[in-house]
Amino acid sequence: MPLATSLLIFLGTYTPAGGDSRGIYAVRLDPATGLLSEAVLLAETPNPTFLAWRPDHRVLYAGGEGPDADGKITGGAVAFTYDALSGKLAPLNARGTGGGATHLATDGTGRMLITVNYNGGFTAAFPLAADGRIGPRAALIAHAGPLGPSKVRQEKPHPHSVTISPDNRFAFVADLGLDRVLAYRLDPATGTLTPHDPAFIATPPGTGPRHTKFSRDGRFYYILNEIDGSISVCAYDAARGAGTPLQHISTLPAGFKVTDPDRAAEIRVHPNGKFVYTSNRGHESIAVFAVQTDGTLQLVELVPCGGKHPRNFELSPDGRWLVCANQNSNNVVAFKVDPATGRLTPTGHAVTVPQAVCVLFAPAN
Repeated sequence: MPLATSLLIFLGTYTPAGGDSRGIYAVRLDPATGLLSEAVLLAETPNPTFLAWRPDHRVLYAGGEGPDADGKITGGAVAFTYDALSGKLAPLNARGTGGGATHLATDGTGRMLITVNYNGGFTAAFPLAADGRIGPRAALIAHAGPLGPSKVRQEKPHPHSVTISPDNRFAFVADLGLDRVLAYRLDPATGTLTPHDPAFIATPPGTGPRHTKFSRDGRFYYILNEIDGSISVCAYDAARGAGTPLQHISTLPAGFKVTDPDRAAEIRVHPNGKFVYTSNRGHESIAVFAVQTDGTLQLVELVPCGGKHPRNFELSPDGRWLVCANQNSNNVVAFKVDPATGRLTPTGHAVTVPQAVCVLFAPAN
């Protein structure tokens, strides 16, 4: 496919000892057909399980979690410079985060990086230099509070993701163990975080919040709950930095039972703001929701994900394609998106990528 018109996609993976994956891979998508190229290794790095851009797209950050080749639980954040002409990554620097970095995000100014540690139960923040290098850790906040009712999954705090508010004033950290999304005030000048008041948004007991997204207009906040496979929709008060629950809706078909404790995994909002998508592990599907005028959601369809354990997916910047990483079937699958209805059409195109768990589109050239 012509490089000038193809869409470049980065893929984060697990790199277990004895496994086939070695780090961050790239594939290209043909915007005429949805055809995916063979995967190419761009950066050899341990367990780059989540990827995030600096706002200018000149630096890519990877968070590492899980055991290294020696079986030790390690982790940190790694910065790579990105060359838009060649599509290549080059190592910039790395910082230990105090444990495995499950998820990470930069603030809107590109001056700080926030990471969360699922097993360690804490959120950390780092200043970023002008060239994107990660500075020494400036903040570390241990999570605490009443635990959810699940003795298996909610035995301690488990921060799972961080989302920056549209006005760049707050970082919201979904904690699966606490059934809360904790709120922190950002200080990009120093790279630090401080607890906000109100301190959190509560989700129903036993839901286990995992990933979150704001609506495109910033008026609503969508919380994807892993344990029960649901979305908590909140009205968002930007002045107060607070969310008020409006709706709790399942991402699974009525009556569906799954024994796997891992259920909902990722949530994305279509670029046109009219649709919300989530992935369901166990049911092995992508759920499509239409956004109503009051911010609530209505299920449009459930589409098979084309593999097993759809850990992560992303929509292309133009909203015409959805690419899903299926961790347990080691494949990445492309779907065509109808921007008018939100519906997905399988393209029949897939590519093998071992232990793929994160999908990130590069900006269009």
